Amino acid sequence: MRGGAIPTWEDAATVPGLLRYQSVACGYVGSPLYQYLLDRAATDYEQGGPTLRVLEGHEDDPKDSALALRLMGAVHRLVLTGRAPALAERYADAGGGRDRTWGAFRQALGDHLDELRPLVDRPVQTNEVGRCAALLPGFLGVAARTGRPLRLLEVGASAGLNLAWSEYRYEAGSFAWGPLSSALRIEFELGGGEIPSVPATIAERSGCDASPVDPASEEGRLTLLSYVWPDQTARMERLRAALAITASNPAQVERSGAVEWTAARLAEPAPGRATVLYHSVVMQYLSEEERDAFGRIVREAGSRAGEDTPLAWLRMEPDGERAAVRLATWPGGEDRLLASAGYHGTPVDLKQPPA
Repeated sequence: MRGGAIPTWEDAATVPGLLRYQSVACGYVGSPLYQYLLDRAATDYEQGGPTLRVLEGHEDDPKDSALALRLMGAVHRLVLTGRAPALAERYADAGGGRDRTWGAFRQALGDHLDELRPLVDRPVQTNEVGRCAALLPGFLGVAARTGRPLRLLEVGASAGLNLAWSEYRYEAGSFAWGPLSSALRIEFELGGGEIPSVPATIAERSGCDASPVDPASEEGRLTLLSYVWPDQTARMERLRAALAITASNPAQVERSGAVEWTAARLAEPAPGRATVLYHSVVMQYLSEEERDAFGRIVREAGSRAGEDTPLAWLRMEPDGERAAVRLATWPGGEDRLLASAGYHGTPVDLKQPPA
């Protein structure tokens, strides 16, 4: 990386480069705390500090495996379990004292090396319910277009919280949708058009994940909370509310790869229902071969769709500084860019009418 230059994806070929790249990304999406800590961690790694000792052996990890966020999640887990009280105090006061926060963070790395190394091996598991706001135009667009109950199939479903999207309340300016009594209120910015305010009946909810999380277990809740950035308190509050909603009736999430699960589920007949296959920030974790196979399976299933068995493929995936929300529908195979959205679900800028 050139001195003073903004790190690029090419710079992420080294561990310090990867930490600095994620630092910039965290700053862009609203976490000055992680932006600062990751930048300092990159320098600490280069200087042979405790960051190096924690991450030693991960030099050849795939760039897409989110090593930087695995590190931050491992440390946050210590905070949430009371194992790093000095850092917990600094996280609670994320608005100031950055050098003191870094000092507490670095101390936690050194004091808990043996605990952190196996924690860093774990994959990132986020279940960002804010993304439901970005997916909502697609769900309601399919409901409006087909008039049929929705069969929801989510790939990379984690704990299944986004399978419960219809149980949440959404508010953006004059737009509102969802039960008024919901414990989770998702407020977001909406521009570029209107979302159809139509009812949606859910006939089925199921999902898959390579490492599903049990939202009803203490370990599952801790895992999900640890990957939320501590200075983004609204995200933490949304997650806690979603966990409370789904505690008594968690969605079915099978342990399976995306390709084989999708092939099996799309092969099942679903007459009288509109099948909505969806995912959000998942494709980057699949190999190129898996992504090609996945797309081929969906398109082949689309070719079999009929008026009584419509299929929709809704996805929210990275597209530079924003995520692109796209919707393909069959019969017909029309594929449209519905919106661009922030990676945590707001703002949502509609590009085409959802229905």
